[in-house]
Amino acid sequence: MLLQNKNAIITGCNRGIGKSILTTFVENGANIWAVARRPSVEFENYLQELAKKYNVEIWPIYFDLQDHEQIKTAIKTIMATKKAVDILVNNAGITYNALFQMSTLDKMKEVFTINFFSSMIFTQFVVKLMLRNKRGSVINIASTAGIDGNAGRSIYGASKAAIICATKAMAAELGEIGIRVNAVAPGITKTEMLSSMTPEVIQDTVQQTHLRREGEPIDIAKACLFLASDRASYMTGQVLRVDGGLRCHG
Repeated sequence: MLLQNKNAIITGCNRGIGKSILTTFVENGANIWAVARRPSVEFENYLQELAKKYNVEIWPIYFDLQDHEQIKTAIKTIMATKKAVDILVNNAGITYNALFQMSTLDKMKEVFTINFFSSMIFTQFVVKLMLRNKRGSVINIASTAGIDGNAGRSIYGASKAAIICATKAMAAELGEIGIRVNAVAPGITKTEMLSSMTPEVIQDTVQQTHLRREGEPIDIAKACLFLASDRASYMTGQVLRVDGGLRCHG
């Protein structure tokens, strides 16, 4: 129960890594503002079952990451609960695989808006709430693509590199007021995002890992759990690679 009585905001909760983070945090006693783009009966039922099973509170929050007004409305909804915000996990994002010369300006703007700008704006609002208690843990989901500079991932990787740089700068600015900021950089992980990669590319990437397998969403969730908990109370400004020992091969 590493997060007993803690309150966390997690974006992109309805599938993949985000859903695994949500479940892992709840299993460890956290109350959650579960953020998704749009409601669904399946998602709502899952949240209700999870809350009942682990005796925690889960509040669904819906907004489009590309809509600034919806982000502000979501923050007002969170504020209305009058509960302290202890943890923020910026997980929501999109992937994009294309050669540099084939990447359009519109696609570049979309990737950066969702993967970088929106999470930064949302974090600015959430940090204001954390400042009230002078404590908090912000976890940004980056990617090994933002470190290694893989071919075919120039735009996506650049958006994640921006997240990594922001993580380090935010940690330097917010540390003295008790807010820690770290990033997790997943390697190849079994989520719907893999559908953008061919089986050949997936297999080649797997062979470039020391463990010779894809990561599972729970592998990323456990890293986030550690960073969110007091066990990482002296860690900030760090980028934790969870990639099975992936070797950069360009």
